Amino acid sequence: MSLASDLVAADRGNVEMIVECAATLDETDRPGDPRLIDVVLVGQHPLEHRLSVQLVELKRWSMVTRVEHATAELLYVEGMGAKKHPALQLREYFEAFTSDKGPLYGSDFECGGFAYLHNATDSSARPLTDVDAPTGVYAPVYTGDRREELLADLRTHFAPEGSAAAAESLMRRMGLRNTPLLDAMIWSEGLDTVFTLRGRQKTVADHILNAAERVLPSSTHPALFPDEQRVIFLVTGGAGTGKSAIGLQVKAELEGQGRTVKYASGSRAFNGALQEHVGYGDREFRETFTYFSSFVTPPDPLLDVLICDEAHRLRDRSTSRFWKPEDQGTQPQVDELLDASRLTVFFLDEGQSVRPNEVGTVGLIKDAGQRRGARVVEYGLREQYRCGGSDAYIRWVRGLLGVTDEVLDPWTPDGLMHIEVAETPAELEDIIRTEALAGASARMVAGYCWPWTKPLGEERRLEDDVRIGDWHRPWNADSESFCENDAPPSKIWSVHENGLGQIGCVYTAQGLEWDWCGVIMGEDMVRRDGRWVFNRGKDRKDPESDAKRVARPGSFDPKVKAGSVDDQEFARLVRHAYHVLMTRASRATVLYSTDEETRDHLRRLVGPVEIHGLRPTWQNLPQEARVPHLPRPRRGRRSRRNRGQPGPQEPELRLF
Repeated sequence: MSLASDLVAADRGNVEMIVECAATLDETDRPGDPRLIDVVLVGQHPLEHRLSVQLVELKRWSMVTRVEHATAELLYVEGMGAKKHPALQLREYFEAFTSDKGPLYGSDFECGGFAYLHNATDSSARPLTDVDAPTGVYAPVYTGDRREELLADLRTHFAPEGSAAAAESLMRRMGLRNTPLLDAMIWSEGLDTVFTLRGRQKTVADHILNAAERVLPSSTHPALFPDEQRVIFLVTGGAGTGKSAIGLQVKAELEGQGRTVKYASGSRAFNGALQEHVGYGDREFRETFTYFSSFVTPPDPLLDVLICDEAHRLRDRSTSRFWKPEDQGTQPQVDELLDASRLTVFFLDEGQSVRPNEVGTVGLIKDAGQRRGARVVEYGLREQYRCGGSDAYIRWVRGLLGVTDEVLDPWTPDGLMHIEVAETPAELEDIIRTEALAGASARMVAGYCWPWTKPLGEERRLEDDVRIGDWHRPWNADSESFCENDAPPSKIWSVHENGLGQIGCVYTAQGLEWDWCGVIMGEDMVRRDGRWVFNRGKDRKDPESDAKRVARPGSFDPKVKAGSVDDQEFARLVRHAYHVLMTRASRATVLYSTDEETRDHLRRLVGPVEIHGLRPTWQNLPQEARVPHLPRPRRGRRSRRNRGQPGPQEPELRLF
């Protein structure tokens, strides 16, 4: 990028660049697409030592003329037609960015902006700089002829050092550096304020809470709805749009009002992390988190509110091979959930369905609600706050995997997320271990491309099932209890310090996140002749250990066997699984494929790794970003206060 090269030439290479940045904190309040600023330059002012920000509109225009009988505000761009002067666009960005809804509100800052046409000359773009062109701190225009002037102005706006700390402060204000879910819940200490919701998130939460006041009776007023009336909230959104944040905040506030609330999920890993890490030692708190299959028999009395997270993981029936015949569910699982409470909230993302028996869809829930005469209220979440808040990264992953029709371009670093490709699994593990030992949260995950052995013998030894050449590691323990060398059970592998040496899969990673995530792609999805090819694996018995080994590389997921899904559905589920795995990191994703051709494809798309200060390693992060992750609470009952009571002032927490 020309602008990046110019920063280096101006001896301002440490100035941070945020690419495609939203103009305000709550862009969802506006109709249509959010306003995205091409680049936001962030650093420290060289004289006043305060936050310095420049909003940049990048144009590839090479020839600009006036539209006949018009002012310099309306221009004609060769090959593109009539366009407004870029300063008008920058004025809108500037006003939004510095408004009371903008990320600079309440801080000490200098803010301006400029348009940069590095392909143009002064003579080819003269209307942009004529005397009647727009003026203001956001109106300067630089062409290729004015490069030296641009370099001088960059030195005027930014000091050589201090940009990393300034950028970290701004990104926290923008909600791009979010408190991890488990840390936020621990920090809340059971209080009714867990997360700071924003934009559409806050709108949805407020509407759910207002509906609860009308639907549910209280000691001061009767319900405004008849007793038999059910209300359903159906909230859809992609990974990282804040579904869990809304659900957990609503749960906390309703409990603070004395309501009976349960939080259900189809994910053992998600529930296990909440129960064991956040609710450690607090039985009452842990029991408020449960599973979709827990409502075969409706509770008596009914719950006030049932919150169903990851509702795309709903099953057709609540069944288990460990249950007696009379305990098995006899009606659709969605109906059991609706029968359990007066008000039901479903959060789902149909794009995260990774098992063939997961039937949760918008249509399924709406049909069930209509059968009961329930009032169904729908909301859609758009902005995502996982993966460092990088929309570009999410689009890149979707394009890479072919989950959607996103156009796949080589990755352009955006200052929010980092990607690199490891040459060996040992290199991937070394990166992940280094970050974890330094203080970051980090885990290794993989496609389900190796057999999975249960713990062996009385010592409960973990077999090294994931075998890539001479590199052998175990899956996370398929166990309800600790195994040899204190290896944690799968449901808390994601949060226990001893889980670092094991490999997780989509079923133990879904719904969770880490700073760094190493993703191993197996041969269930490989690149051949410019397209993805999907393979099912076959195992053999190792005569020495009796463990199963790979005979034919591919998928070993028992849920997507050939007898259960056809080839098209198999490919869809594998794509979705890797989409989940590749969106677990908040700072950096490290990719490795066991297939050389696929690895070459990844290298071409990711590009070379810039090591010098640009990788978001714990050591490279500014001190402001080195927020240690919290250990699980000590044993003991968690205090909880009623909504509205004063409590200790905690730092503002934001969540994806």
